[in-house]
Amino acid sequence: MTKINKVMKATTQPAVRTAVEKLNPDTAKEPINVLIVGVGGQGVIMVSKVLAQICQNLGYQVKQSEVHGMAKRGGVVFSHVRFGQNVWSPTIPMGKADVLIALEWAEGLRWMNYLRPDTGIFIADTKRIVPPFACRSRILGADIGYSKNTPSDVREKVAEAFAIDATEMATKAGNERAANTLLLGALSTTLSFPDDEWKNVIGKMVPPKTIEVNLAVFDKGQVWINRSRKGEPVEGGAFVPLVQPEINSVRTELSITPEWCKGCDICVKMCPERCLVLNKDQVAELAEPEKCTGCHICEWLCPDFAISLKPIHQEAVA
Repeated sequence: MTKINKVMKATTQPAVRTAVEKLNPDTAKEPINVLIVGVGGQGVIMVSKVLAQICQNLGYQVKQSEVHGMAKRGGVVFSHVRFGQNVWSPTIPMGKADVLIALEWAEGLRWMNYLRPDTGIFIADTKRIVPPFACRSRILGADIGYSKNTPSDVREKVAEAFAIDATEMATKAGNERAANTLLLGALSTTLSFPDDEWKNVIGKMVPPKTIEVNLAVFDKGQVWINRSRKGEPVEGGAFVPLVQPEINSVRTELSITPEWCKGCDICVKMCPERCLVLNKDQVAELAEPEKCTGCHICEWLCPDFAISLKPIHQEAVA
């Protein structure tokens, strides 16, 4: 077993309880608090709206508060959802969140102090969206100014910690953007709401053509958490260090999904070699592929996952 696998095996074990009771607003003395955080374009607001709608459908008082002004530019997005018999405030006090759902790894770490210290549950996608200031060097193999904390570090500080490669699992299922629905499946294992209610609301919230894949990844999220709590092997459990491999690469294969590109021009402005441009349709395209060094900055910074970049490995000529 590799070192990474050992780390992940440890993090999938409950830190305090062997049998976890689901959070139930019918018996809770205080409102149940769920904090959802991430980066613009990941679907943070969709997650919070699904949860709030379910609570409303089931007759609970629910209040939702969100900040998403920087969503288009890949900025921070977060949403507070509070529900129960009586809810007076829309915002979660620090140290009072029952569950923290993070769609981006560093954002999850940044909000950890909002979790209840003894019973808080941390569920995070291991997806890492690197901000511009972290890319101080574009050389392949260069160190990146991004959090080095691993799932094992998180586990030491909260009751339960789950690090899921939700984005990769959703991609394999057919839609990378369904990663937020996979995390909804994970969240559902902590709450007492019926599965049918979750799926009913999700089916109404997502585009009609994606209902099938969204419901499939919802189930995957549930299975992942349930198997993790039992200590069973799980898919999407590897936490790979965010370091570029040292390779000899003379060409780069870069693909852009036009339907996903919003023309925000972050990639165009941040490309160190000025390889990218916005075309007449305001969609990013690689104008000068011979200049591309394969630094991955455009891929990391794209808030809509429209860019996929893979170096074509080739041995250096002696």
